[in-house]
Amino acid sequence: MTTAVVVTGIGVVAPNGLGLDAYWTATLKGESGIGRITRFDPGRYPSPLAGEVTDFVVRDHVPGRLVAQTDRTTRFAIAGADWALADAGAPEADLDPLDRGVITAGASGGFEFGQRELENLWGKDPRHVSPYMSFAWFYAVNSGQISIRHDLRGPTGVFVTEQAGGLDAIAHARRRVRAGTRLMLTGGMDASLCPYGLSAQLAARFLSDRDDPARAYLPFDRDAAGHVPGEGGAILVLEDAGRARERGARVHGEISGYGASFDPHPATGRGTTLRRAVDGALADAGLDASGIDVVLADGAGSPALDRAEAAVLTEVFGPYGVPVTVPKTMTGRLYSGAAPLDVTAALLALRDGVIPPTAHVDRPAEDCAVDLVTGTARPFTGRAALVVARGHGGFNSAMVVRRASS
Repeated sequence: MTTAVVVTGIGVVAPNGLGLDAYWTATLKGESGIGRITRFDPGRYPSPLAGEVTDFVVRDHVPGRLVAQTDRTTRFAIAGADWALADAGAPEADLDPLDRGVITAGASGGFEFGQRELENLWGKDPRHVSPYMSFAWFYAVNSGQISIRHDLRGPTGVFVTEQAGGLDAIAHARRRVRAGTRLMLTGGMDASLCPYGLSAQLAARFLSDRDDPARAYLPFDRDAAGHVPGEGGAILVLEDAGRARERGARVHGEISGYGASFDPHPATGRGTTLRRAVDGALADAGLDASGIDVVLADGAGSPALDRAEAAVLTEVFGPYGVPVTVPKTMTGRLYSGAAPLDVTAALLALRDGVIPPTAHVDRPAEDCAVDLVTGTARPFTGRAALVVARGHGGFNSAMVVRRASS
């Protein structure tokens, strides 16, 4: 019999809410965290908006000795891991360090830290470059710092597959639990809202250049014109369902299925392979399309990408066949943090019987035949949700989550 893997803890850092409850309350109300960038002057850039985390006081959440050696993204990850383990009831305390591990996703690494130290090198001299630069910029630094902080000596790693990476990391952590590891921390955080990071994102040519937070990021809308960047994400605790039950843990839900694919180069003229990822996730979960009650879409906000995703969802579920939502319209695109936050929203939606809205979208595109939840949250009854994530460069991932058994 295949081992069921469940989520017993969640830690959230999001532009519209710090902590799990604050994030969910704001999301159900349609409250957005998107606004004009405040961490630096965005006046010289064509994209002035972002989903910023404005209420994170570093020294309230990160030990002083770690502040000097960490980038903002790692500080978020440290706090998220602490909160996730506390939410799970501190299960790591009773485990051998080799029975607990961490696998995260990272799309940018410590961009802000790296920019500062490169400025020191260029504007001063090598003596002013922090020795922590050797690792603070690196994609795997969040996994490393979490591992050290909580003495996690089991499976450890990082996935660098852009926005799809958050699902890839959760899926691999699930594999490790199925293989016998007692506890895995997983998910993703990103925080690249600095001139260096914004410049890198602009190079992809997918950012919206609008300055109205209510009209900048409109997936599946007739006025879609790109996405807004954001920062934050979620860290999850995964455990074997049997162990969680034995220790009396509260279970948020089950990670039931996963599929991934990779798109051919655009020059080939072939379309996306997203359908393969979705079909793989459904098959892994032992479900067909009728078993999915809500979809949390990737929602790129680019007309061509939205049409491609809508076409796949229509092929699988039929035109307007299942409710679809994009709660990241309230946070911006969080890169490696986006999909874990969507998994969180999916689990909470199934728990509470309510689908959060896709904020700001009021003119759904006629060529996207999806039942988009807009305006206000929609009550529903469901057992399973599909989360879709696509990463620039051709990465596609899909994940099925189930409601916790009563």
